[in-house]
Amino acid sequence: MKLFIAEDEAPARERLLELIGRVAPQAVLLGHADSVQATRDWLAAHAPPDLLLLDIQLADGLSLELFRDRAPDCPVIFTTAYDQFALQAFQALAVDYLLKPIADAALARAFAKAGRLRAGFAADVAGWLATSGVPAVVYRQRLLGRQGGQPMHVLPVAQLAYLVSVDKLAFAVMADGRRYLLDGTLADLALELDPARFFRASRQVLVAASAIAAYSPAGKGRLRLDLRPRLDDELLVSQERAAEFKAWLQQAPA
Repeated sequence: MKLFIAEDEAPARERLLELIGRVAPQAVLLGHADSVQATRDWLAAHAPPDLLLLDIQLADGLSLELFRDRAPDCPVIFTTAYDQFALQAFQALAVDYLLKPIADAALARAFAKAGRLRAGFAADVAGWLATSGVPAVVYRQRLLGRQGGQPMHVLPVAQLAYLVSVDKLAFAVMADGRRYLLDGTLADLALELDPARFFRASRQVLVAASAIAAYSPAGKGRLRLDLRPRLDDELLVSQERAAEFKAWLQQAPA
């Protein structure tokens, strides 16, 4: 179970992590934030977690603001010291609303409820897709890129080493080292490529499993990636995403 936590008080976040460690030791923390904007940015840049744990009052406002335009694409459990927002939370389709201090049993029940809902939803969707004739998700097999004033080149995704964002421009680096300017942003392109083969190692780099030659510890729980062809700058996977990266790399198609 992959989690993201939004909590603006470090001691409260540490207590929640200790609680999660007791009731769901298999859970993996993908990341955390202390503000509404940081949470919104993280969700926009990453695949949805299995579960989002939100404090109501964050550093820059109420986490309920995340639901104004479009709700996050994942179940949500609110963890808060305030009981007056419960109605709004359930209107936002929250799985549960837990008041601090949170008891082990309460969090365990909330996790179990989220698990049942997720399993039921996945089964319903799978059954519907099997009988509706709706095709499975099809990811991009080719990109279009240019070098200088040359014509557009067709870039097979199978030969792509990584995408890198430089000054808000996205570039494709191929396995042979050739580099092409792409249309669109890295965030948009990341949604069109198979997440089984590509990993968002940082805000600037989306890397193919085939381009990772090795990785090594980089201190503070981070990982340093050695890419082929080499990347100009050092590429570090954050402590929050290190476990997710290792699991992805082991399962990525050859």
